[in-house]
Amino acid sequence: MNNHREPLFHLSKRKEIGWAQAMLIRAIAIILALAVCALVTMVFTGQNPVDIFWTIFEGSFGSERRFWVMMQNLAMLLCISLAVAPAFRMRFWNIGGEGQIMIGVLASASCMILLGGKLPDAALIAIEIVAAVAAGAIWGVIPAFFKAKWSTNETLFTLMMNYVATQLVAYFIIIWESPKGSGQIGIINQKSQAGWLPQIGSYKYLLPVLVVAVLTVVMYIYMNYSKHGYELSVVGESERTARYVGIKVSRVIMRTMALSGGICGLAGVLLVAGTDHTMTTTLSGGRGFTAVMVAWMAKFNPIGMIFTSFLLVFLQKGAGEVASNFGLNESFSDILSSIIIFFLIGCEFFIQYRLVFNRKEDK
Repeated sequence: MNNHREPLFHLSKRKEIGWAQAMLIRAIAIILALAVCALVTMVFTGQNPVDIFWTIFEGSFGSERRFWVMMQNLAMLLCISLAVAPAFRMRFWNIGGEGQIMIGVLASASCMILLGGKLPDAALIAIEIVAAVAAGAIWGVIPAFFKAKWSTNETLFTLMMNYVATQLVAYFIIIWESPKGSGQIGIINQKSQAGWLPQIGSYKYLLPVLVVAVLTVVMYIYMNYSKHGYELSVVGESERTARYVGIKVSRVIMRTMALSGGICGLAGVLLVAGTDHTMTTTLSGGRGFTAVMVAWMAKFNPIGMIFTSFLLVFLQKGAGEVASNFGLNESFSDILSSIIIFFLIGCEFFIQYRLVFNRKEDK
């Protein structure tokens, strides 16, 4: 007699799922996330769920300024997601986006502080862009070199380099602090605006948005239709196969990480010279880590990253607006954002796997 009891259900990996079905699963996850956020907010505030959902919408579209702030946040997150995507497609786990951004921030701020007023503005902007991109590329190549030569763990290496970059920024903030003893450098070149990226019309955030839009198209072509994009995909599938067909794996690893770091450095320029005009240890705002999730959810497709970045930024801005409007502190906004991210990550599991209920056999 067999007393073994079969489980009620088991998980089965999906062989293939259609685009429409995947979108349906994500839509359900978003609805559930918003419902849970509304429920949590109701418990703390007693507000009507309709008011809560309207407040979420107003967080990004309530005014022209909110819209452009949302677009700037979207552009920055998308830019960094485009940076980490090639490395992840190559199966190089680059968790160092934060550090590569911060080293780009430091390079561009250094040029603005040390060379501001000494060079024509066009020359200064060109130098700070080159310096930031080069600094980010070098910061990306360092772990790639050790990985290629000695197979070091790139996850830990890139993660530790985040802290090094952040502490370098903190050190130079103390060196250049203004006023002395404030622990910050304030607005760089506030009077002369030397090194500031030009503003298009009255739109402060339009130039960074356009730069990232062009970058998205370029990266889509690079990753899907170029020889380099093909090589990094082959390396990601199997290094042994890549070597067999004559691809130099070490070169691909270092080249791809130079590209990733360089784009992160560009993001640093856009933050310092384009929008914030200052340097702080929190200027990247955790986007280097969030970008990993964006790239993964979009399956490393630059076009898909546009929608994923928009979704995250829109919901997070809405969560902040809910916390602000209903008199809750900033931590409550983080709670709502975490709920949203939890559901978005969770839905990807159900895109990859499905529940199969075991049927009882007739005896």
